[in-house]
Amino acid sequence: MSVAEDTIARNRALQAEWYGEPLGDRVRPLLGRLGMSQSGLAGVLGLSAPMLSQLMSGQRAKISNPAVLHRLMAVEDLVAGPGFDALTAAGLQARLEEIKGESAATTSGMRGAVSGRVPTGPVPAGPKGAAERAAGRGAAEPARLVQALLREVASAAEIEAAAGLVADRFPDLAEVLRVYGTGRTSEAEAHFARTVLKQTPDDRTVMPERSRLDSL
Repeated sequence: MSVAEDTIARNRALQAEWYGEPLGDRVRPLLGRLGMSQSGLAGVLGLSAPMLSQLMSGQRAKISNPAVLHRLMAVEDLVAGPGFDALTAAGLQARLEEIKGESAATTSGMRGAVSGRVPTGPVPAGPKGAAERAAGRGAAEPARLVQALLREVASAAEIEAAAGLVADRFPDLAEVLRVYGTGRTSEAEAHFARTVLKQTPDDRTVMPERSRLDSL
C-alpha cells in the first residue's frame, strides 16, 4: 500500500470513528436523493467543492467547522424525513437555502429554549414523523449544541466507552452520552424536549406536507 493509500485508509477509519461511517458513505446517498452535484451540496454545507471532495475521498479526515457538521446533519434529517418525497422542487430549494443559512447552535439558543422561548431562525429540518417532531424548534438548537460539543471532544467509540463505564450506576447519564454523542439528531432533539422542556409529541403542531416535483 502506498503512502497516499495508507493515509486515505487511516482517514476513512477516523471518519468512521468520529462520524459513524466514512463521510463519502454519508454524503453520496444525499447527492442521489437531492439530485445535486457535489459542488451544489458543498455550497449548502458552506464548503468549497474541492474540500468536500477531499473529505469524501478520505484525503482529509475531519470537518473542522462545527457549522458544517450542523448543516450536514440538517440535510440528513431533511432527506430521511417522511415528508421529503412530498416536497415540491421549490419547497426543497427553500429548505436547502434555510439550512445553508444556519450556523452551529449557540449558547443563547440553549438559554432561550430552556426558558421556554423558541429561538428565532429557520426550522432545522423538514417535516418529520411524531418522534422526530417531538422536539420542535425549541429543542433543536440546544440539542445540536450538546451534540457538537461531545463530538468535538471525543470520538464515537470514546463516548460509547464512557457510557459503558457509568451505565450501571448512572443509567440516565449513560443515556445522555449515547443519545447526544452517538445517536441521530432527531433522537437528541426528542430527548431534550422530553427531559428539559417537558414536552411530549402531542405538544407539537404537525406541519402540513407539500407535494414535490420530480426534479429541481
